[in-house]
Amino acid sequence: MSKNSKVIQMPDVASHAEVKVAGTLDWVGMNDIELPIRVAHADGKEFSTHATVNAFVDLAQPDKRGIHMSRLYLHLDQRLSRQTVSPAVLKEVLDDFLASHEDLSNQALVRLNFDYLVRRDSLVSANSGWKKYPFSIIATYRNGACDFEMSFQVIYSSTCPCSAALSRQLIQKQFETDFDAGHTLDYQAVYDWLGTESGIVATPHSQRSSADIRLKLDDSVKGFEFDHYINLIEDTLKTPVQAAVKREDEQAFALLNGQNLMFVEDSARRLQTVLASESSISDFWARCRHFESLHPHDAVAIVTKGVELGYKPIDGHPSGWKI
Repeated sequence: MSKNSKVIQMPDVASHAEVKVAGTLDWVGMNDIELPIRVAHADGKEFSTHATVNAFVDLAQPDKRGIHMSRLYLHLDQRLSRQTVSPAVLKEVLDDFLASHEDLSNQALVRLNFDYLVRRDSLVSANSGWKKYPFSIIATYRNGACDFEMSFQVIYSSTCPCSAALSRQLIQKQFETDFDAGHTLDYQAVYDWLGTESGIVATPHSQRSSADIRLKLDDSVKGFEFDHYINLIEDTLKTPVQAAVKREDEQAFALLNGQNLMFVEDSARRLQTVLASESSISDFWARCRHFESLHPHDAVAIVTKGVELGYKPIDGHPSGWKI
């Protein structure tokens, strides 16, 4: 810089411009910030995954023009690029947000949206494959306290009990047609018949289904326990979709479906029971959706604990959850 150069002060419109319409704002910030984050499996092994991050503070001073969005971004980048995601780290992020907006804001929020990858063993064969589970974590600081919510989705298979019963009836009718009631049955003939298309003349309809879970975590939790909650849902529903599948795995999956016939109400009640028994969960919202192969519409059931999450609209997204 030459001796005659002048330092030019750049204008800061957000801080100094006059507010034409005064008023406080519930939330101001950014959606869909792209960042890599570090996440840990239950065994402690970490991996990096792509995340979209939403960052917000309130604007509590009605005469201030705006917040400092660049500060929110830089705090996120500094914390999340170096530290594994945990309740403690997200609380530090919120503290950073508020410390850098101490003259503007009283509350802060960060939401992480990412895919959690897990390697799953096949049901029977000595194979394994990757499955992804979409997760969202929301950390909110308001009224002097920090709250953590988690949402995720598990895909499973559901076989209709009504359709199964109707199929069994048709198989019985086919049996009556193919075998004379007045004659002694031949074991080998019946055995062979059961292995033909006539022996399974009708099949129940089944479909891919989803369990959409939203949890408010207890204040005492130290980690997010992604694997635990995934396993909790999959072990409860018993028919999670599979990754690597050979014929023996497909046969085992067919058996699991036959032993776990479920209306959407059955799925929801299973989740209601297991989520209510978890001490780490202070509140929950869960939705089961069966993407019907019989109908062009979905079958849906929703269950809640209804303690702290407030009102529960049918889509499960109060205004605070959307951002």
